[in-house]
Amino acid sequence: MYFCQFRTAFTVAILLALNSPAGLAQPDNTAQTPYRHANEDIGTVRQLYDGKLYPDIQVNTFRNIDRLFPTRSVARGKTVSTLPLSKQPLREFSYQVDGKSYDLYDVLSMNRVSGLLIIHHGEVVFEKYLLGNNEHTRWMSMSVVKSITATLIGAAIHDGHINSIDDPIVNYLPRFKGTVYDGVTVKQLLQMSSGVAWNETYTDAASDRRRMLEAQISQQPGAILALMAALPRAAKPGTVWNYSTGETQLAGALVQAASGKPVAQYLSEKIWSKLGMEADANWWLQAPDGLEIGGSGLSATLRDYARLGLFWLNDGVINAANNSTSADRNSTANSSERVLPQGWMAEASRRQVIGGKAVDYGYMFWPLHGRSYAAEGIFGQYLFVDPDAKLVVAMWSAQAKPLNRAGLNEYRFLQALSEHFQ
Repeated sequence: MYFCQFRTAFTVAILLALNSPAGLAQPDNTAQTPYRHANEDIGTVRQLYDGKLYPDIQVNTFRNIDRLFPTRSVARGKTVSTLPLSKQPLREFSYQVDGKSYDLYDVLSMNRVSGLLIIHHGEVVFEKYLLGNNEHTRWMSMSVVKSITATLIGAAIHDGHINSIDDPIVNYLPRFKGTVYDGVTVKQLLQMSSGVAWNETYTDAASDRRRMLEAQISQQPGAILALMAALPRAAKPGTVWNYSTGETQLAGALVQAASGKPVAQYLSEKIWSKLGMEADANWWLQAPDGLEIGGSGLSATLRDYARLGLFWLNDGVINAANNSTSADRNSTANSSERVLPQGWMAEASRRQVIGGKAVDYGYMFWPLHGRSYAAEGIFGQYLFVDPDAKLVVAMWSAQAKPLNRAGLNEYRFLQALSEHFQ
């Protein structure tokens, strides 16, 4: 009886949320509202990566990561794009795994989801915030930002700042001449096929990933890049895939060197200020006023992550008519801007062939079922795009440990959503 009452109340709450004005992007004054989470108690970055934060402090930390390191703002623009509510919101949804049925209630509770936004054909069909979050909360990206850094490399190629994806990275980062990265191309960096040795284990204090974290904590300019330059070679470039957060720091350095601008500023100018984002984002820096952390540390609202997913769905084209107010929509109806090379997202999100083997990785994106793909981060952060179903899913979570703590398989859930909306 209690479960039925809870389920009914929960369903009513969902429907109210979906059919309220909150489902639309709000006017510009949202960015000036004081951040409601600013005074919450938080943990340390070492505790975060160790998985040693109790649930309440962990959630506080995830929505206040800008207090852990210096940051640079990613400025939004002057107008806010609407995210219209669908006339057919997602009310009934379930799927089967090994003979067992699961629904949204299971996914939200078992995976400690703190925010879920589902957009189909450009319209919001589901939006829910949990664990004390709301539409103004900023949440950590973790490795979702790797896909953003890679996207900026695509933008730099389209702008002509990078001549070719096959250029050696030392053409733009001469400090790596004579190091293990001499001979590695932009494409190999994006694929994580440099052949440079790297141990990604988050919970191993002796791993390269934790050495990178300590270099970040030191806040010494250039410390992470110095770590990368000193690594040994494990294989010939382009022959072996090895996931490396460290290489996203080189990717960020490449964006900065090629564009001549801080990475956060380039993101703002090319994408964030033009997509009609509701709020400024912020991005961790390796040192005060230094280089952004290319593989983690961007913090933004759930709706703005979803807008980025719509940008990817549209192959990197910004349609001004969708990002303007009703007053000026007529004057921009035929205006659009290509930010990425044509076909970039299809190439960036497909499985790559490395050393003669197909690898389940693209240009810092994870290919999933069909043509779908995701930007993913530890603790359960996802920005999922399915071009065939015209579907974008932005999901935040606060799982107990960095890896392998999801109650339900996220891939199976996302595939079930694709099937539901086909």
